[in-house]
Amino acid sequence: MAGRGDRSSFDEPALTIQFVAETGSTNADMLALVANGMARDADWLVAESQTGGRGRMGRAWESPDGNFYGSTLVAVRAGDPPPATLALAAGIAVHNALSRHTPGLTLKWPNDVLAGRAKVAGVLLERSGDWVVIGAGVNLVTHPDLPDRSTNDLAALGTLVSPRDFTASLAEDMSVSISRWRHQPLASTIAAWEAVAHPMGSPLDAAWPDGERMAGKFDGLTAEGALRLRLPSGEARVIHAGDVFQV
Repeated sequence: MAGRGDRSSFDEPALTIQFVAETGSTNADMLALVANGMARDADWLVAESQTGGRGRMGRAWESPDGNFYGSTLVAVRAGDPPPATLALAAGIAVHNALSRHTPGLTLKWPNDVLAGRAKVAGVLLERSGDWVVIGAGVNLVTHPDLPDRSTNDLAALGTLVSPRDFTASLAEDMSVSISRWRHQPLASTIAAWEAVAHPMGSPLDAAWPDGERMAGKFDGLTAEGALRLRLPSGEARVIHAGDVFQV
């Protein structure tokens, strides 16, 4: 796995971080910068609260004060891996930044960070032309009560970290993770992801976008970064999009 010192080996853009008290959605604000021709690679926008936060699959993301809500921009360059695989790089970065403060966390495909089976952070990627916005929401001090999944927060796990301190950790780890994704074979990112994921053989329940559901066991990732689900019959199903739950 690439270390933090590896960053100096490549000509990566210098990042800037802007903090705001409130916004509708940091992802939406970054997409507006792209639309207006004002996007800059590796810049961050972090909000104390959001009034219109959103997660994957069109879900709303509750955004009270005290948690982390931030987005960064990635310019898609010629020769980069498939932009969709940035989901893995982003998940690694969020996991590693959180692991500086709380041990024992794992990743669930493609980029949810879990404490046990409870979600503590999620990532939403949105693409516009040659730009990808990576948005992260992290439960630092509170967590929502959701009907379909277990959630938790760092404070409940015994760790107090401020959004600004977490921003510094995440910006550094995101830079390292994207540098690995961009400059090393995709297999390096996949290996780094699998190294911090829940164990091989973990029972999973997968829901495809068309509503089909299927239970199986985690069988690692494909060379393209898709999830491999081993069914009770022994058949392997490859999941490129959908919801996955650890059971």
